[in-house]
Amino acid sequence: MRFVFSRRFLILFALGLVPLSLSWQMPQLRYAVLAFDLALLAAAISDYFLSRKTDGLSVDRRFAKRFAIGDPNDVTLRVRNDTGRDLQLRVKDEHPPEMLVVDSREAWFKVSRGTEAEFTYTVTPPKRGRYEFGLTAVRFRSRLGLVWCQKRLGEATPVKVYPDMRRAREMELKAVGANTYLAIQRRSVRRGEGREFESMRDYVRGDELRHISWTTTARRAKLTTRQYQIERDQTIIVALDSGRLMTGRIGNETKFDTAIHATLALVSAASRGGDNCGIAVFGRKVKKFLPPKKTIGHIDGILEALYDLEPEMIEPSYSRAFQFIAANSKKRSFVIILTDLIDKESSAELINSLKLLRPTHLPLVVTIGDRDLNSTVSSVPANLRDVFVQSAAEEIIHHRDSALRQVETMGGLALDVTTQTLAPRLLETYLKVKERGLL
Repeated sequence: MRFVFSRRFLILFALGLVPLSLSWQMPQLRYAVLAFDLALLAAAISDYFLSRKTDGLSVDRRFAKRFAIGDPNDVTLRVRNDTGRDLQLRVKDEHPPEMLVVDSREAWFKVSRGTEAEFTYTVTPPKRGRYEFGLTAVRFRSRLGLVWCQKRLGEATPVKVYPDMRRAREMELKAVGANTYLAIQRRSVRRGEGREFESMRDYVRGDELRHISWTTTARRAKLTTRQYQIERDQTIIVALDSGRLMTGRIGNETKFDTAIHATLALVSAASRGGDNCGIAVFGRKVKKFLPPKKTIGHIDGILEALYDLEPEMIEPSYSRAFQFIAANSKKRSFVIILTDLIDKESSAELINSLKLLRPTHLPLVVTIGDRDLNSTVSSVPANLRDVFVQSAAEEIIHHRDSALRQVETMGGLALDVTTQTLAPRLLETYLKVKERGLL
């Protein structure tokens, strides 16, 4: 039986025990009290069976917006009463335990017959992924008010928690800014001769004959020259390492999460510049690949692809990832590899695998450190533990510097950043590549 005794039942039960205080003079009162209590219990059980049928009671759960990391989201429960009688209800929703509840998820209210009521509470998801809201627990007072009947109504509702696009756009604006971006855009258009058609103009002495449009000249009866500009729609591919080193946590998130938000900031900036942008997430093999596009809905597709991906405790295969990118992107592209390097073996594999991208593509290798290792080695050690820490940091710096120098020797670009400087340094490098016309 799914019911709870009400306050009314408990008061009546307590009142029924009062005559027991006189039972030492009148023993027959004991039997009267027992009969009263049994009758009260039978009445409560009968009340439950008469009141438990509520086929017209329903609960509908709605969300105010799409869920994102760290973004409070309102959850609204709407209760509809079509049972033919007034109900006093207590409603408690089952939310995912991983989410933080800002206010109470319980509510008391009275719903008249043929009407509905609703209440709202707020939850905050701490990380990306797929979650599920369970059924809603509902208690309603029985017809005689002796018990609270319990039911679980509604439906389990799965939800997706996406990366925080608002945070990515803030990172983009802080690192780039609209005015700076437009100025670089104008400078990049003026560089070189270009191959993208821009407009027609009258022929001027010195123009190359191959640029003369003879069909337009015949129509106008006047020599007309085609005018070109530098291509602005460059192709960018972000290769996200989801291997062992990207599981390292900095604060409340992994390096992989930081790389995702930096990627979204770059994709947002690239879409403003009219560039094609795609992503590839790899571990031992390529997990996700979205070909470069520049449509408005492409960012939504990237969010959908990244929301439930997590790094794994495995070593990444750079050769498989780069071979896949080279096979699926024939056009020259700016390939950005977001990864981390701490040993000679992983550095050697990365360098050897870059040959699969060069010289067709321009690679940028970005190593994401746990913290500023240079500040670690520059401080004076206070004890033996600090000496060992500095020794390990110096070795990591040596391997990284050696690998990044080799990347630059091969004609690529390289960055060594922390999680705090990843987004601004990445966007700055992207704009420099665009300004200088390196693609």
